[in-house]
Amino acid sequence: MSPPHRSPAGATSSTTTSGTTGTAAWHPAWLPDEALRPLGARGVRLLASGDDPVVTTVRAEVDHAAQTAGTTTTPARATLALASDALAVPGLRAAAEHALALAERPGLAGLLGAQGFVVADDEGALVVVAAQPRGLLAGWHHLVRTGGDASGATAGDLVAHVPSQAVRMLDHWDNLAADSPMGPVERGYAGASLWFADGRVRDDLTRVEHYARLLAHTGINAVCLNNVNVHARESALLTSGIEQVARLAAIFRAAGISTYLAVDFAAPITSGALRTSDPLDDDVRAWWERTFADVYATIPDFGGVVVKADSEGRPGPFAYGRSHADGANLLARALAPYGGTVFWRAFVYDHRQDWRDRGTDRARAAYDHFTPLDGRFDDNVVLQVKLGPIDFQVREPLSPLLTAMPRTRLAMELQVTQEYTGQQQHACYLAPLWREALDFRPWGPVELWDTAATDPDAQTVAEVVRGTDALPGGLVAVANVGDDPFWTGHPLAQANLYAYGRLTWDPTLDPSALLDEWVALTFPQADPAVARTVHALLDESWHVYESYTAPLGIGFMVRPGHHYGPDVDGYEYTPWGTYHFADRDGIGVDRTRATGTGFTDQFPAPWRDVYESLETCPDELLLFFHHVPYSHVLHSGATVVQHVYDTHVAGAQAAERMRDTWRDVRGLVPDDLYARVAERLDEQVRSAAEWRDQITTYFWRKSGIPDPENRVIP
Repeated sequence: MSPPHRSPAGATSSTTTSGTTGTAAWHPAWLPDEALRPLGARGVRLLASGDDPVVTTVRAEVDHAAQTAGTTTTPARATLALASDALAVPGLRAAAEHALALAERPGLAGLLGAQGFVVADDEGALVVVAAQPRGLLAGWHHLVRTGGDASGATAGDLVAHVPSQAVRMLDHWDNLAADSPMGPVERGYAGASLWFADGRVRDDLTRVEHYARLLAHTGINAVCLNNVNVHARESALLTSGIEQVARLAAIFRAAGISTYLAVDFAAPITSGALRTSDPLDDDVRAWWERTFADVYATIPDFGGVVVKADSEGRPGPFAYGRSHADGANLLARALAPYGGTVFWRAFVYDHRQDWRDRGTDRARAAYDHFTPLDGRFDDNVVLQVKLGPIDFQVREPLSPLLTAMPRTRLAMELQVTQEYTGQQQHACYLAPLWREALDFRPWGPVELWDTAATDPDAQTVAEVVRGTDALPGGLVAVANVGDDPFWTGHPLAQANLYAYGRLTWDPTLDPSALLDEWVALTFPQADPAVARTVHALLDESWHVYESYTAPLGIGFMVRPGHHYGPDVDGYEYTPWGTYHFADRDGIGVDRTRATGTGFTDQFPAPWRDVYESLETCPDELLLFFHHVPYSHVLHSGATVVQHVYDTHVAGAQAAERMRDTWRDVRGLVPDDLYARVAERLDEQVRSAAEWRDQITTYFWRKSGIPDPENRVIP
């Protein structure tokens, strides 16, 4: 699949597409050499002068593809060029002028255009021209995905490819050492950090170089290197450790990716410099100004910082009677002279809630905290808002905060790491979930909730977070990688990382097609049965996972702390605000305006009324918004309790079919990869059965209503 890769110890090994595999240091994911061979065989003429690090990367990529194909002297059938070099070349001038025009447009359009590229046909040969080096690299990866095939291009047409979002970020919750309070990677399920070990940046960063290639291929243009729960050692990365960070920034820079750090709001205190971190204190302001001046002296293109403040015990401005705008603007003003940005997380709620208090609703918290601050954040602050109002559940409504901050830059935060969706023990392809959220139309019309429908006047969530000329936004996600040989623990979880990156570039891409795209790159010379099998296994896996876990949008029901496996009442009497309120008569959280917490009132019309009414609330979110009897009849015609019995039995059966499906590719994929997936699917089958038995038993014991199908309930 790839040339030998050097391990941190210096060992080398190689991997093939079938048969026995040696002890590989790591697998090449979606950029094996075989994926480059078709393009290398066609030949690529590169017209790009200068010593920009990204241009240097593109040169190396073009050379490597040619060497892989063994065709270094083959006449080029595709051209990849910077517009400045293409202007004087006959046949390329029109594409070059178009690329430059895209980058010169005013506002957000120009910002996006500078990152894009133009595709044209020159007498049957494919031409890709970009105004800037980052666009050139994006154009190269477009060629890799298409193999340089011009068969779909029309002579004379100029097709622009520009990203939908200005910021396409991955946050890594990595810690400096394995003995950090939450391990080497918080909520990580793929081994230790790719770049941190033993309290410092690793000496050998060879694998990080390949990781940067993988991210650049998908469209990612920003990474945050460390955990948002910043502890003392990690806090020092911003100060005494910045030279180490610079080594990583150089690698990501060459892939067109900006580097960010998560910072501790109390860093002036934890550094030993001050006794306060009050955002209105002059000494605190001066400390941040000096610190960022040193950072930018070392990393001139440093992207900025990510902040978790006043959240789950992290320090923040509330300690000084200040607002989150005060806190965010403190950092923003210190970063502004250098063009840096603050990503300020909106994940703020009372994690010491009294479970007896039904009036306090964790779902309301972000909206209640931040909407009064709309318009008070500086222009280089981006409010980072989780997709849903609780915490990356398998099913949640959209966070209404995303609809209520028209004078604030916004980024929607997703979770690629599978904290609540099987922890990379379960196959759960999340692109359909993300696409559904990106397509959602918060201001209606309701009938357009069907993502197949279109209406140019109905603004989608993707358009909301894209932002405006004055307030550009973006997409952010928590990464799922580590130093595991397969990058993501479960080899098939690579599909989530790939699809996330591609959706940040174009949120209209079809998740099913993206799945096929990932498979084609990852297994480029495999038997066609591999593509069919992987597609069949993953395409509906999100719905399968949902079917055997917490039902009808209620969420959680997981083991406290690590969040793996079922524990229906695990959080029911805790201070975390994640309740289902099951009793002998019914289950669900009343979040209506009429009789509940009033959370439905945070949504714009028409959804505030759709969710308020039992007659119109979607079945899949029923228990998120309503407390109902077990005998309540869903729109599907089943009662709540019957739905629980049916879906959990069917979900466990579907997990068994997924395991059986994988057996069809034994001998068609590398043996180590086959064994790892088989092992994970065995665990998924075991866990799904445990979920089925605990959930169905709980509902039987609470409701006293037996299963009419007479299936065994423990």
